[in-house]
Amino acid sequence: MRILVMFDMPTLTLQDKKEYRLFRKYLISHGYLRMQRSIYVKLVLNQTNAAAAMKGLEKHKPNTGIVQVLTITEKQFSRMELLVGSVTSEVVDTTERMIIL
Repeated sequence: MRILVMFDMPTLTLQDKKEYRLFRKYLISHGYLRMQRSIYVKLVLNQTNAAAAMKGLEKHKPNTGIVQVLTITEKQFSRMELLVGSVTSEVVDTTERMIIL
């Protein structure tokens, strides 16, 4: 499963900017990968992990702005089509596991 976090937060005041930075730092430190400027995605194993991630997001949500969360299956995520541009990622983002003995 994948959790998509989409947010739009004001950055007019110093307090707004601080909340924006803290929220982004929380996302990055908890394994969310940046897809676009304000869209982050995280791979979770099951619905229980997704619920735990959701609780963490609710605990660290900003006071202002809009934060939307969408949980989708890996099959739905893999059907995403790229219309313009190219995918560039330095992070290995896969569910496959490799064991080297």
